[in-house]
Amino acid sequence: MNFAARVPTVEVTDLKDGDFLLDVREDDEWQAGHAQGALHIPISEFVARYGELTEAAPQDGRVHVICRSGGRSAQVTMYLVQQGIDAVNVDGGMQVWQAAGREVITDDGQPGFVL
Repeated sequence: MNFAARVPTVEVTDLKDGDFLLDVREDDEWQAGHAQGALHIPISEFVARYGELTEAAPQDGRVHVICRSGGRSAQVTMYLVQQGIDAVNVDGGMQVWQAAGREVITDDGQPGFVL
């Protein structure tokens, strides 16, 4: 069976303003540009910083996991699902996010880009 076929997935166009977004890209990618309001926990630090997610995520809400193209976020999504968290992978990641015309900003609110 294909690994990707088992990962719960949503399209960028399905996301609404206010949906909880977890960005698992590394620091340099985040600094180049990210979605406003996303929680940033790099995949390389995810297990050690897992508590930050459980504190920030909505109690009964869904966690939308995103990376550059969808590979790393699929891994984190599967981990979260195994922990009993309602999590979905954002298909195509930040590349599709930006291509769909969604805002990409830097930490100081300036226009950013997907690295």
